[in-house]
Amino acid sequence: MLGAALLTLPPVEHVLAEGADSGDAALIERGRYLVRIAGCNDCHTPGYAQSGGQVPEPLWLTGDQLGWHGAWGTTYPTNLRLYMQGISVDEWLQQARTRQLRPPMPWFALRDMTEEDLRAIYSLVRHLGPAGEPVPAYVPPEQEPVGPLVRFPLGSQ
Repeated sequence: MLGAALLTLPPVEHVLAEGADSGDAALIERGRYLVRIAGCNDCHTPGYAQSGGQVPEPLWLTGDQLGWHGAWGTTYPTNLRLYMQGISVDEWLQQARTRQLRPPMPWFALRDMTEEDLRAIYSLVRHLGPAGEPVPAYVPPEQEPVGPLVRFPLGSQ
């Protein structure tokens, strides 16, 4: 009897793709598209830009150890897969609208996205689930960072 009941359950991939709501699959697909075209992967996915976007999706948005160094100090692309697990969609929407992040993060691009687009990105990241390791912490301008860097010219903000 239990075996027959198990045969009627949908495959796990089908459940994951559809999510809890019928609109989740479309929202996740929209998020996948936006992450590709908005440049999110360029910084937040190791090796993405260098490989012409040929990084498998399970590795997307796991942050990077490559630092971005300029007059503001040194920043590292956040591991969004870990970060988004700790905030609600409402917190994400609020942060996307109000936070002014350090370069080179184009915070103004998040600010200008529609709520639907921001929800789609959030849905994709949550769908992908936690992965990867935390990135190095921000390094103030008066300290010298360790590791690989992209150095902006002096005086650039």
